[in-house]
Amino acid sequence: MTIRVLLADDQAMVRASLRVILEDQPGIEVVAEAADGEEAVTLARRLRPDVCLVDIQMPRLDGIEVTRALAGPGAPAPLRVVVVTTFDLDEYVYGAFRGGAVGFVLKDAGPVLLVEAVRAAHAGDALISPAITLRLLRHVTSSGAPAARRSAQPLSERESEVVLAIARGRTNQEIAAELFISLSTVKGHVSAILAKLGVRNRVEIASWVLESGLMGAWSVSHPEWRDPLRSAVGRGPPTRSRSLDERSVEARARCGTGSFPSQVFPGDRPRDGLREPA
Repeated sequence: MTIRVLLADDQAMVRASLRVILEDQPGIEVVAEAADGEEAVTLARRLRPDVCLVDIQMPRLDGIEVTRALAGPGAPAPLRVVVVTTFDLDEYVYGAFRGGAVGFVLKDAGPVLLVEAVRAAHAGDALISPAITLRLLRHVTSSGAPAARRSAQPLSERESEVVLAIARGRTNQEIAAELFISLSTVKGHVSAILAKLGVRNRVEIASWVLESGLMGAWSVSHPEWRDPLRSAVGRGPPTRSRSLDERSVEARARCGTGSFPSQVFPGDRPRDGLREPA
C-alpha cells in the first residue's frame, strides 16, 4: 500500500528536498504541497492524505494551529500529522502533541528518521527525534504522573534491553546495530512490548521505563548514562544553540550526502515577522 503524504512548508526549497527524500523510498508518494497553513488545511481536508508533514513557522496559520485543525480533539475525521521543524523549543513540542501530532522530527535529524516517522505515523505509532525524547519524558514524569503499571506478562531479557534503548531515544535501526540483531527482530520486540505493557507508542514505553525505576537501576551499572539527556543527544549539555554549520556537519556525518544540507534549510533563525517565544 502506498503512503500518501502532504508537505506543508513555506519554503519551496525545503518542500522540494522533502519530496526527493520521500519519493526515493518505496511505497511513499507526495500527493500535495502547501506553502502556508491555510492552504495545508484546505488541501488536507480535500485530499485526505495518510500523513501530513507540517512545519511550525508558516504564514496565515502556524504549524500548531494546522495540527489542531487537522488532528485535534475537535477535528472531524482527524488526520495523522508529523511536525517537522528547525526549532526544538518546549513550547512547540508540547503544543504539537497537545494539538494531536503523532510525531515531532527536527530537520537536522536526517532523512532516515524522517522516513521512519512517516511510516510510523501511517502505522498508527508515534516517533519523536531522539534529541528531544528524554526532555519530553522528564516533563511528563516531573508533572506527577501516576506510578507505572506492572506489565501483565514479564519482559524477557532482550525486551528489557529494547525498552531501555527506547527510553534513551534510540531508533529501531540504532537498536538493531547496538544489540546486533536485525531490524525486523527489533520491530517484533517493540510490538510484543507494546502488548505486554498495554501502551500505544514509543513515548509511553519510555515513560513506563522512567516511572518504573528501570532506568535508574540500569544507570547504576552504566555511569556514563547518569545524565540521560546529555548522552541521548550525544553532544554535551544543551546550554548553547548550535550554529547551522555545526548542525549541517553533524547531519552529514550521520547520514552521508543524503542528509539535510544547510543550504536547503537556511531558516536557523526565526523569519521576518515571526519571533521566537521567550
